[in-house]
Amino acid sequence: MVSLAGSQILSPSHGPCTSSARRPGHSMRTIRSALLHPDSPPGPASRPRAADTEEADSDMENLTDSVIDFRLSELAATAGPAHPAAVAKSSSANAAATDMLGLSRDFSDYSSFNSDISGELERLAAAESATPGRSDAPDPGAGAVDLNDLESMDLSEAASPLDRVEPFVLACVRALGPDAAPDARRAAAARIRLLAKHRSDIRELVGASGAIPALVPLLRSTDPVAQENAVTALLNLSLEERNRSAITAAGAIKPLVYALRTGTAPAKQNAACALLSLSGIEENRATIGACGAVAPLVALLSAGSTRGKKDALTTLYRLCSARRNKERAVSAGAVVPLVHLIGERGTGTSEKAMVVLASLASIPEGRDAVVEAGGIPALVETIEDGPAREKEFAVVALLQLCSDSSSNRALLVREGAIPPLVALSQSASARAKHKAETLLGYLREQRQGGGCRAGLGAATSMAR
Repeated sequence: MVSLAGSQILSPSHGPCTSSARRPGHSMRTIRSALLHPDSPPGPASRPRAADTEEADSDMENLTDSVIDFRLSELAATAGPAHPAAVAKSSSANAAATDMLGLSRDFSDYSSFNSDISGELERLAAAESATPGRSDAPDPGAGAVDLNDLESMDLSEAASPLDRVEPFVLACVRALGPDAAPDARRAAAARIRLLAKHRSDIRELVGASGAIPALVPLLRSTDPVAQENAVTALLNLSLEERNRSAITAAGAIKPLVYALRTGTAPAKQNAACALLSLSGIEENRATIGACGAVAPLVALLSAGSTRGKKDALTTLYRLCSARRNKERAVSAGAVVPLVHLIGERGTGTSEKAMVVLASLASIPEGRDAVVEAGGIPALVETIEDGPAREKEFAVVALLQLCSDSSSNRALLVREGAIPPLVALSQSASARAKHKAETLLGYLREQRQGGGCRAGLGAATSMAR
């Protein structure tokens, strides 16, 4: 796989993430200001994607318009059986996790991903046009092509068959060689990223041409533009499934983590997406976590743009299918910014934050961290005031928190969760009703065990 020795990247040390101390029973409204990080204001809201027509038994619409939204149903295969008969045999915690996976499965397809949406190409074109003495002499070995022609070349399949594109690809690979001038290598990486942006057959051709190992050293470049070009070129190439193994074999994981820590904002976002793509190979998830990716992803949750937060959330969710990465995320302080993101409604991050919280709550240290950060009152407030879709995600996270914890059930009652849960069980979709009734059933068990009697009788009778 990827050697973890001999690299200049160490696992990033994470700074302490401040969380507000709170007393059980306080409304989320009393701790909202304490959860906000004054040095990391929320990013600007992104325009939500128009919802598809909803069928009676269809999954929920796409959670967000993130730059990459994988189908999370892929994770069900690694997280455990989702067949009803199998779920019936599992513990209540596993049932809650399966519900969470089912609720999240309709992330948009990988094939719809626009791998270069941040406008970097326009900036690069402007930067290159301002570079004095810019010249790419025709390479006789590459059919005497002029690489400058790529900027105006129609790369559609009809206009540019592979035999026309191939000489440009080979010329770019030669320009990436270790003996090439830094400016030539930077320009070649930009052109490869452009070539690999749209067409699968060109991505396959570039991957087979030797470009991948030539791009990897640029991930550690001190030139931020060259680093950003290399990151995005590898991201675009990783859209072709067979290239992911080649990128991994070229030792790109740890340098991508380096770019995630040190790059420009677009480089960090695209590095997160590239790591997400590589995590499609299950064996890579542990490697990516061991190379130190979790801590900078958590930092992106706090300080990134709205797009960066979405990409970090999706990548963290995929990585956290491995228990060790859940532990790393909790240790890196992921819970506090996740709880804060629950309140960022209308940006597309709230639903994803609750999905990741539910994943972290599947381990004991994660449950404790969510409670300590004020996660239960934040989730209760979402059930009270949030949109219908967010209410369902909040119930799923609470199911994970309360399935095996009597103290968390007691705290849930003290936070006033019973009335909104009863209302949800009577007026929501069939799936949301089922989840609300299941959570009320946990609270009923708490009552039968001798605790939290106040209010439960009325809630039970109303639920009937």
